[in-house]
Amino acid sequence: MTTNPTPLIVTFGEMLIDFVPDVAGVSLAESGGFIKAPGGAPANVACAISKLGGKSAFIGKVGDDEFGHMLVDILKKNGVNSEGVCYDPHARTALAFVTLKKNGEREFMFYRNPSADMLLKESELNMGLLKQAKVFHYGSISLISEPCRSAHLTAMKAAREAGILLSYDPNVRLPLWPSSDAARDGIKSIWKDADFIKVSDDEVAFLTQGDPEKEDVVLSLWHDRLKLLVVTDGEKGCRYFAKGFKGRVPGFSVKAVDTTGAGDAFVGSFLLSVAKDTSIFDKEEKLREALAFANACGAICTTQKGAIPALPSTSDALALVKSKAN
Repeated sequence: MTTNPTPLIVTFGEMLIDFVPDVAGVSLAESGGFIKAPGGAPANVACAISKLGGKSAFIGKVGDDEFGHMLVDILKKNGVNSEGVCYDPHARTALAFVTLKKNGEREFMFYRNPSADMLLKESELNMGLLKQAKVFHYGSISLISEPCRSAHLTAMKAAREAGILLSYDPNVRLPLWPSSDAARDGIKSIWKDADFIKVSDDEVAFLTQGDPEKEDVVLSLWHDRLKLLVVTDGEKGCRYFAKGFKGRVPGFSVKAVDTTGAGDAFVGSFLLSVAKDTSIFDKEEKLREALAFANACGAICTTQKGAIPALPSTSDALALVKSKAN
């Protein structure tokens, strides 16, 4: 593996356009206008890493249309390597309409029939780029349909064989799956391959059908290959479960406007800490420090609309961490 000073983190999956109502707290039907915001969890994570001074690349597919080219431009403007992105001449870039309820929580409506991201083929994977990674990060939306599912599995296998750390954030989006059971099965089909998994408390409830507050429920998601399982609890912070220790790191109280991308800001920040120093999985103090910083990144991301525009800088996040310590 190359020992470059800044380790590369490669993310894989969907990049799309979120249309967010310009007025919060209304349904899609009631909204008079929408703000166009770049999104897609794996792409958000890549941008978060790069905005924090890390090195990231995104592998995926967009339509050869205005929106697709706009998204690739956004990756480049955010300092993300886009050599792994290809364009589909026949399918459109995916769109999602996201309404923000009064509390900043979201409701999704997707336009993918099929969208370009679902049509990424194994033969289109940029393996050269993938194999330079120290961490390979992905979600579960790319598992929903072929040919993207096979491309996803091939990329994971190549990463595993190259000794690259596998990071999984399932990012459950039920409207995209044929059924809840299909979602549960699909998400769990690659569960045991990951070295690091991040899930939200809601996702724990969905995957286990148990109470996400209960430790034994969370630990039913543990598997032997895992180095770390992190459960995010919104503004309450997060819980962590490693081989030798476990605990909780409190969150930061901010005025949330839009929770879109908060989990991605958290993941991007944490993966950057991991890429710089993998001993974090064995050293609890280091881990807690990285998780506190990740909590701050997630919190800052909720204070502005849209995911990528709201991603924090290192100085913003450090300032928030310091303000709490005082």
